[in-house]
Amino acid sequence: MISGKDMYDILTTIVPLYVAMLLAYASVRWWNIFAPDQCSGISRFISVFVVPLLAFHFIATNNPYAMNYRFLAADTLQKVIVLVALFLWKVFSKKEDSFDWIITLFSLSSLPNSLVIGIPLLKAMYGDLSGTLMIQIVVMQSVIWCTVLLFLFEYRAAKLLISEKFPETAASITSFKVDSDIVWLNDKEPLQTDAEIGEDGKIRVTVTRSTPKSMVSAFFNVSQSNLSSVEIYSAQSSRESTPSFSTSIDHTEHFQNNETSGDVNFVQSSIGESPRSSNLEDENLKLNKRKERNNNGVDELIENTNGEEGDVQIDEVEIVNKNKDMPPACVMAKLILIMVWRKLIRNANTYASVIGLVWSLIAFRWHIDMPSMVKSCFSILASGGLGLAMFSLGLSMALQPKLILCGKRVATFSMAVRFLVAPAVTAATAVAVGLHGGLLHFTIVQAALPQGIVPFVYAQEYDLHADILSVGVIIGMLVSLPITILYYVLLGL
Repeated sequence: MISGKDMYDILTTIVPLYVAMLLAYASVRWWNIFAPDQCSGISRFISVFVVPLLAFHFIATNNPYAMNYRFLAADTLQKVIVLVALFLWKVFSKKEDSFDWIITLFSLSSLPNSLVIGIPLLKAMYGDLSGTLMIQIVVMQSVIWCTVLLFLFEYRAAKLLISEKFPETAASITSFKVDSDIVWLNDKEPLQTDAEIGEDGKIRVTVTRSTPKSMVSAFFNVSQSNLSSVEIYSAQSSRESTPSFSTSIDHTEHFQNNETSGDVNFVQSSIGESPRSSNLEDENLKLNKRKERNNNGVDELIENTNGEEGDVQIDEVEIVNKNKDMPPACVMAKLILIMVWRKLIRNANTYASVIGLVWSLIAFRWHIDMPSMVKSCFSILASGGLGLAMFSLGLSMALQPKLILCGKRVATFSMAVRFLVAPAVTAATAVAVGLHGGLLHFTIVQAALPQGIVPFVYAQEYDLHADILSVGVIIGMLVSLPITILYYVLLGL
């Protein structure tokens, strides 16, 4: 039975985090303390230094030799089942953009916010042991599942690029060479493909920039952040199908927006400089168009799930993907591996997770303590990491034109996936691997945490349902406390 003291302890741990978020929101929306460019700088600092150090701190202090493998098996099985179910749905679905929905639904149903909210909340509910279990989840998500998600995004980006540039000859491509300054293949970068046709009729493709590197250096520097997580994205990149072998995509509007602010802002991308921007009406028009498209997509998704015939959503992605031919699997795999590797090695969280894991393996194997001076260097920033991360979320909320960017119907759908479907599937897999009692309850509650931040960053960068994921992060953060407490109380009866 849950006592009043238990509830007070939970609120004592979590309420201060929400206070930090509220202060950030008020500082921008009501008190005008921070300008949009200042918010960008604050968020950039948090994403590059504070959050990676926070992740390192948790991972380095966790004993990797005391992992609860049955708990991790339940979590892993949940994610595998979701992926398999989504791919089976894609096989039988008539939706041209079903692969897009695989990525989004996998993010919503499988990747919760374990680091910022999960560790303090579950530790307050279930004690110190739960903190250790949550760190194990953080390690698995950072090292494995976010990498899997990145593979899916890069595969989609590669398909779009190849379909645009080689609509009739993609199957003849035998190799790709990508310039070293290209970090990902998403359509917000102006890319040019040059093809060489050999005597055997095979095509060798070189991917380069169609604009000088200096024009986009600021964009790349910011885009590698892990908590720029709270950028709210609304840019709509134009795609033009060009069948010639030497072509380029010119997204001048995107770079003009970036040059106006001098940076890619943490919460703005191309929504506008702030709610006070003179271009807000035009940007709201773009948001309304996206909302209509997402609503149509969710309508069709629900109808097809029910076995009914719905109207097929037709947009730029579907036009591009009319051609089903792709290069050989080994060629695509090599291209995607290269791009994923480049993305990972430019992400501060990657280094924090790997170094933290390596240190914990060494320290707990040979019982080595980290020198006090080194520990203090890390902890001085990491100790305030949770509050600063919530402060960044508050900034993002304040700089949005409205909290729900994707429409109420889509937001309701995404919240149902996050807070109902995810815990239900997790409960089934936890029972299947033999979890019971308090560990079973803990496993279900951790699956009901709000949307993870890293999946939103990727959605924003790859221009895929970013408005839906932003609702999962921000609205999910607001409603997660009462929802997780409700799960906690019901399971404790």
